Amino acid sequence: MSYVIRSAKPSDLQSIYEMAKLTGGGFTNLPPDRKALRAKLDRAEASFASDREYPSDELYLMMLEDTDTGEVRGTCQIFGQVGQRWPFYSYRIGTDSKHSEQLGRTFHAQVLMLSNDLNGSSEVGGLFLHPAARAGGLGLLLARSRYLFIARHRARFGDRILAELRGVIDEAGGSPFWDGVAGKFFGMSFQEADQFNAVHGNQFIADLMPKHPVYIAMLPETARSVIGVPHPTGRAAMRKVGAGGSIDAATARLLQIDTGDTISWIGR
Repeated sequence: MSYVIRSAKPSDLQSIYEMAKLTGGGFTNLPPDRKALRAKLDRAEASFASDREYPSDELYLMMLEDTDTGEVRGTCQIFGQVGQRWPFYSYRIGTDSKHSEQLGRTFHAQVLMLSNDLNGSSEVGGLFLHPAARAGGLGLLLARSRYLFIARHRARFGDRILAELRGVIDEAGGSPFWDGVAGKFFGMSFQEADQFNAVHGNQFIADLMPKHPVYIAMLPETARSVIGVPHPTGRAAMRKVGAGGSIDAATARLLQIDTGDTISWIGR
């Protein structure tokens, strides 16, 4: 059995749609929506055909194909530059320190601060392997193919590369973090927000999300306990990302709006 990693093409729509239905939700870069996936494939085709030699708002979508059967068994994506089409939002964990001379006490409270610090970075993401193909190192092969492509076309990508990891999703398909923080300001469930984000982008976050810091201690335990915790299927990916480059400690604690980690490292 042999495999090839190739650029995606419009005729891959049905294959990628079938994989998208297997993600279980919360996988923003691979929505089970034919219109959104068709737009991704068209965008990727234009990106591969481009002769640009600088970072721009391009998408490189690649497929893992079984050469014996012609079946697509996996996919991954690279974004040339995030924050160009719409702002790239994340939460940064900071510290707010208070001191009282009368009480003789100092308190350090962790806060979540909405941030656009990673605008302009390149991103690796959208890695999904069909359940029937999760053996033999194919996931690692698919993951590393993105870095090889970046190295081959280095001028098309930024100095900083980031990777988003899906956060914790409960058995009902909801996000404890979304319910504890963001859901109160949007009037929609996590599933609804996730689908809307995948199709329309995240401008609605800028429109409705409060810009004030959020004190972590004031969140419900269900939300606090999943901050920075990846989805079970993403733990191996976190280890692979950490082994793939020099992680920038200043940004390794960034959080997605729907929980999980946004890890960044300085490209070589």
